[in-house]
Amino acid sequence: FYLVAMFDRELPPEEIERHFRAGVKAKIPPPSITKTEPKNPEPKPNPDPVPAGDGGPRTGTNGLVAFYDFEKLDGPIIRDVSGFGEPLNLKIENPGAVRHSSGSLEITGKTLIRSEKPASKISEAVKKSNEITIEAWIRPANTKQDGPARAVTISRDTGERNFTLGQEFDSWDVRFRTQRSDRNGSPSTNSGKGSLAPKLTHVVFTRDSSGRAQLFLDGRKRGERKTEGNLSPWNGGFHLALGNEMTKDRTFLGTYHLVAIYNRDLSPADIQRNFRAGPNAKPGEADLLTKADENARLFEEIIAPLLAEHCLECHDSSTREGKLDLSTKLAVFAFEKKGKKAIVAGKPDLSKLWTEVESDEMPEDRDPLSAEEKKLLKQWIEGGANWTLAQIDPADYIHMADTSGVWIQRLTVPEYIATVKAATGVDISREARELLPAELRADGFSNTAYNLGVDLKHIDAYTQLAGIIVGKMDTRKFVEQFSKNRSIADDKKTVAMIEDMGKWLLRGPLENDEVHAYRGIMTTVAALDGEYDEAVKYVIEAMLQSPRFIYRVENQRGDGTAQPANEYEIASRMSYILWGAPPDRELLQAAERGDLYDRERSAKQVDRMLKDPRAVDRSVQFLEEWLHLTRMQNIAPNAKRFPEWNDQLAADMRAETVAFFKSVAWDQKRPLADLLNARETFVSPKLAEFYGFNPQPETEAGAQLKYDLNGVKGRGGILTQGSILTVGGDDASMVTRGLFVMHDLLRGVVKDPPPCVDTTPVKSKPGLTQRMAAESRIKSSDCGGCHAKFEPFAFGLEKFNGIGAFRDKDEFGNAMRDDGQILIPGEAEPKPYQNSEQLMDLLAGSDRVKQTITWKLTQFALGRPPGARDRPILNKIHEEAQKDGGSYQAVVKAIVLSDLIRTTPTENP
Repeated sequence: FYLVAMFDRELPPEEIERHFRAGVKAKIPPPSITKTEPKNPEPKPNPDPVPAGDGGPRTGTNGLVAFYDFEKLDGPIIRDVSGFGEPLNLKIENPGAVRHSSGSLEITGKTLIRSEKPASKISEAVKKSNEITIEAWIRPANTKQDGPARAVTISRDTGERNFTLGQEFDSWDVRFRTQRSDRNGSPSTNSGKGSLAPKLTHVVFTRDSSGRAQLFLDGRKRGERKTEGNLSPWNGGFHLALGNEMTKDRTFLGTYHLVAIYNRDLSPADIQRNFRAGPNAKPGEADLLTKADENARLFEEIIAPLLAEHCLECHDSSTREGKLDLSTKLAVFAFEKKGKKAIVAGKPDLSKLWTEVESDEMPEDRDPLSAEEKKLLKQWIEGGANWTLAQIDPADYIHMADTSGVWIQRLTVPEYIATVKAATGVDISREARELLPAELRADGFSNTAYNLGVDLKHIDAYTQLAGIIVGKMDTRKFVEQFSKNRSIADDKKTVAMIEDMGKWLLRGPLENDEVHAYRGIMTTVAALDGEYDEAVKYVIEAMLQSPRFIYRVENQRGDGTAQPANEYEIASRMSYILWGAPPDRELLQAAERGDLYDRERSAKQVDRMLKDPRAVDRSVQFLEEWLHLTRMQNIAPNAKRFPEWNDQLAADMRAETVAFFKSVAWDQKRPLADLLNARETFVSPKLAEFYGFNPQPETEAGAQLKYDLNGVKGRGGILTQGSILTVGGDDASMVTRGLFVMHDLLRGVVKDPPPCVDTTPVKSKPGLTQRMAAESRIKSSDCGGCHAKFEPFAFGLEKFNGIGAFRDKDEFGNAMRDDGQILIPGEAEPKPYQNSEQLMDLLAGSDRVKQTITWKLTQFALGRPPGARDRPILNKIHEEAQKDGGSYQAVVKAIVLSDLIRTTPTENP
């Protein structure tokens, strides 16, 4: 190898030729070597460093072809300070209609600010790259200007232009001419009604070489459309103007702070960085991270996870071995023992944490830190030990492999069935469940995206199912929704039909190559003397096997930082989170209008969608995934010990939990934490008899009857229902029941026991209950540190046997107890309880439980476990949901409207 380089843009042929002439030893940018270089060469790569956080740099000069910062005026002249080619200066025709101050220019009356010569340097550069970005920091004077009023334009008159960025009442509108548009650049890209206000706004229009045009306001995408075709119609003789059309009849009133034009499309990361940099930053400026920023980042990304992994097992707020708590900033920096502090900023040799880690005294009884980990820990302390988190929560770092962002997700079997039904009207549930392999659980859920692969069985099943679906459809009636055309030969109408039908079936507009591929199917059928109906069936069958149908495919283009999702991606995320099904027509129409970029309009859609019965069904899917209720189909207790057990009883227990959830979450819309202590349940007569409830008159065969549990000993809340109690197995294990509460209700973390530890379950016997065995483990120096954290959660459930029956004595005559004390993860002091009812009230009142439910529902919504990077947004989701009552509707609405759903970190495959 002699040279390898990668660029985040397409190099035009002239630049490639220049690189070739520069040879293998040239640096970036390569020098101009020959006298045949063009007078105005293409902008040269000059990438800036990309720091994190607010106040980052603007993008550099890469692709910048015109730049106006309004710092100084030379009389009526506004200077182009881009440094690209010959400056394209602007002249103010009526200086009396403007007010200038350093860094801004306000247009107060009718004028025209026009380039002194044609904007050929911009037009030619943009035509060559087939890409553009128009960026402005601008404050409109009001929301009454229309026409659209010309803010920035390269045009001839009101009917012919290269582009125009303008104001249309309370929205921004961009007309952009291509080979496929009209002379006026229509249809336009619009930011949506209500998106423009008379305030300083960062407005950015980008268009990439594939024709994808996007409009961003203050770093968030507010409009998108396809602008197909090249830019050959662009006229190099048109002038650049601000504040009016060349005909002086489209006046724009407002204040300019910055106008920039690039011959490339800025990435969403560039746009967000420029937005953070503000209206006064210059191209190429970079506010480099301070050492404190770097040290803080090192702490959040490396040191906090390292402490969570290696140290908090013994040094959290509850264990505090050696009285050292490494979970909170306050405790760490307050610690001092024998004159030595835990951490002395800048001085590792005086820091007890470092000296004990360096000597391998910590972690005790575990593998020591690696040389690299030690190096980073020392580097962090030397750099100032900047501790930016109030508390380190080990649960945030369980999934340290990068699972952040939005993953491409294959439809689960229930989602596939619902999608087919919604898109085509065909019920394929029986065939799909027979043909498609069942999903496997990963990280607690079976819809975990990185576990949803496709193998040959899936491919074969999707092929068969596509044929079955089409066979069940009235394809003529279906296609008539999109076109009344019956002729394959009518290319224009056929293409329009494919585009409209594809948008519906594939949940968004088709790309050109997709349209051509489906059109090719119809052409092939026609060539073989096939009929229109036959051709359409093949097209539908092909769409049903498309990755865009089987997967929730999204744009993954980017540089790894968050970018706004497009309107169709938002619609799809909303519908699959709320319904487990595709967007309906109303939601797609809202996406087409750009409504989903607006939080208030999106909220109205969420409220509408939550009234649909599919929202209830989807919530039940979450419940069954979270509590793993599907395992009730497979458990088989010992028949000799539990002769009353049968499959029907198992099904009734599962149905009890679902009916109870529907009552609490939907009929009463109570906080989800009330699932832990609501004093009611819904059981079949058979299950009521098993629980020992007083019989009620049966209204219909197999009906679930409501029981008030006030006064019923032991029962109340999901932990006292058979579907959950059976997690303890035949012996009602304190270990498995306690771990269930800790993991699934409290997001607690406990390490696996060392390999040398005997984990054989202890059997109950006369004089030895499961609780006694647990208490023995807790007292053990080898086991107690971990078992004390989770087994006490099960003490209040001891009176329930392995299949959920209540008893005061076990089968050996041992007396059962249900008192104890629990330590909530992250808290320092345990809380006592006298019976199971008090235990349920403690859990229902715990904010940790409420947070865990939010995290679990978010995991189900995202198709991946949340992690430390998501915590700031998750905290906002939780706060909003609790303010709104903490109900299922409040939590899921806060999730759907959050940045976890509305942005796309693009660093994952």
